[in-house]
Amino acid sequence: MTHVFVAARRRKTGWVRRHRAGILFGVAMAAALAVVLILQSTQRSDSQELSIRNPGPSGARAAAQILSVRGVSVNQTESFQETLAAAREASRNGSGSTVLVYDERGFLPPEKLPALLAGTDRLVVVSPRLATLTGLGGTIRQAGVVPGSEQTLQPGCAVTDAEAAGDISADGGFLYTGGTVCYGSGATGRGLYASAEKGKLVVLGSTAVLSNQFLADHGNAALTLRTLGSQDHLIWYLPGPGDLGASPAPKTLAELAPAWSAFVAPWLLVVALFAVLWRGRRLGPLVFEPLPVVVKSAETAEGRARLYHEAHDVARAADTLRAGTVVRLAADLRVGAGADTVDVAAAAARHLDSTLPDMLRILQHRPGTESELVRWAQDLVRLEKEVQAR
Repeated sequence: MTHVFVAARRRKTGWVRRHRAGILFGVAMAAALAVVLILQSTQRSDSQELSIRNPGPSGARAAAQILSVRGVSVNQTESFQETLAAAREASRNGSGSTVLVYDERGFLPPEKLPALLAGTDRLVVVSPRLATLTGLGGTIRQAGVVPGSEQTLQPGCAVTDAEAAGDISADGGFLYTGGTVCYGSGATGRGLYASAEKGKLVVLGSTAVLSNQFLADHGNAALTLRTLGSQDHLIWYLPGPGDLGASPAPKTLAELAPAWSAFVAPWLLVVALFAVLWRGRRLGPLVFEPLPVVVKSAETAEGRARLYHEAHDVARAADTLRAGTVVRLAADLRVGAGADTVDVAAAAARHLDSTLPDMLRILQHRPGTESELVRWAQDLVRLEKEVQAR
């Protein structure tokens, strides 16, 4: 039994020795994969423009890493409350803070910007919208875009940071006026870089200066480091949909109604209930009538006549009487159902030994008043009786 166990153990050891290289390679690959997963979990990446987690051309990871190496604590926030709390925390700790705001889609309400400006040592706004500039007091205003023919811009001002940085990229930049303007283009008083509030507020009209793609070009890195690295803490704020806030819910009917309606409404319901009971007892119970209901033709004719009488529609009543008389005379004279007034008048003239004009005068007469209508109706009745009597 012992010999069998020893032999099995030797076979197992021999297999491990033969596949030792493959086993070591597999262990190394597993360890490398584990390291990569750990690094990815600790350092997230995204594709948002100017995000310090974005390693792509439009991201700003390179700028954040360089600032971190220079001793600046860089923290990206995604909500106004988080940003303001971080700035106030840095102020309580006795260290200064810089807040960078890049609101590409205008999520941040303008009325929140003054609190952000007051709560930090420097506020840097990148490519702000008109509403954003208005919320910051309107000192700095929009002034157009950088012409496509200009690839770089020179400082052209006495701001220390701009003079030290030198030329910067002007790719797709915006121009501003007001405050101290640097990196002007064309007309004086307009520039890619504007500062106000003694340097506390800085407006930068280009994302290319901070992006990974153009950070190493010209003086972009120098301007980035001097503008964003003047304080110990840099709060990188990219507003999102959560900053919009919940829209107020529409008011309900109870909220729109006046206060006294709460007392009047129950009484109105009681009054309406009593009115229903009163009218129901007065009119009596409902009467069920079997359908279909047969209505006599005489009742229909009388009802229509009353309608014509109430509307004083003499012409419509005359047309109805004429049509009925012509139909009945056509049947009595056997001239056919398709005969018109002239045919019936001719047949009646022959039947009564009269003339056609006399018959047409009766059948085509158009009374103008109700009294004429009554007399004409009597003439029609008399004509029918004469035809039937012959």
